[in-house]
Amino acid sequence: MDNNENNDSENSVYKIIELVGTSKNSWEDAAKNAIETASKTLVDLRIAEVTKLDMKMEDGKVVAFRTRVNLSIKYNKGLTEWQL
Repeated sequence: MDNNENNDSENSVYKIIELVGTSKNSWEDAAKNAIETASKTLVDLRIAEVTKLDMKMEDGKVVAFRTRVNLSIKYNKGLTEWQL
C-alpha cells in the first residue's frame, strides 16, 4: 500500500444511519433484510452494527422479529451530498 492509500483511509469520513429490518423468521433475517434493502439505493456501505432486537406480538404470539441496525456509509469526495 502506498502512502496515499494509507493516508486516505486514515482520513475517511463516514455517515451513520439507523435502519430497522423485519422478518417473520428470525432476527438474523431481519438484519439481512435491512442491509440488502439499503444496498439497493446506497453506495459504499461499510459496517453494520446491531443495536437492538425486539419482537412484534399479537395475541401473545410472536409474529415478527425486528432488528435495529446502525449502518456506516463512506463519504465520497466526488459527491456534493451524502447518497441517501
